[in-house]
Amino acid sequence: MEKIDIKKQYQTLYSGHVGKFIVFDLQDLTYFSVDGAGDPNAVPEYAAAVEALYAASYTLKFMSKETLKRDYVVPPLEGLWWADDMADFTARRKDRWRWRMMILVPDFIGETMAKEAITRAHEKKRLPALSKVRFVHLEEGKVVQTLHIGSYDDEGPILKKLHDEFLPAKGFVEAGHHHEIYLSDPRKSPVERMKTILRQPVRSAA
Repeated sequence: MEKIDIKKQYQTLYSGHVGKFIVFDLQDLTYFSVDGAGDPNAVPEYAAAVEALYAASYTLKFMSKETLKRDYVVPPLEGLWWADDMADFTARRKDRWRWRMMILVPDFIGETMAKEAITRAHEKKRLPALSKVRFVHLEEGKVVQTLHIGSYDDEGPILKKLHDEFLPAKGFVEAGHHHEIYLSDPRKSPVERMKTILRQPVRSAA
């Protein structure tokens, strides 16, 4: 049985160049997601959310393999990040952050099967956070994207360049939450080598 690599199927979604911005129109996608708030390094809800997302995603993977005869590599973790006052976000006051952590659901899997996977994972794992997992559609439209290598806390300069220089120069304004895709596992990769896709939905300023 062929194993589908989602990162290769949607190559543009998971690629970028350090210091360079690409602009493209993103198709609507579906995700497992969990919403929360607070410093991801401090609040237990964050780790619980990530654990629940992976539990649901791997349950869905095995259901797809058994029922649809289609196996695939579980996509990487993603996150939408924002703050009620965006100054708290840029100043890294993480205790005031809000987030939505997500894992992509392949386009060949429908909502019914995805929701059944959440139920089955809950029955097997008994993780309280699984009750917060939702199947959601994300419509970001036109986005600007780049690749960051290094610590998450070192994203500031490239994000400042994006918002203060690139977007105004191209006639864009923000049209959605800051989006990150984690290509590296922080438990296994040295901080200086971690790869993160940084994405910003935009619209014309006109």
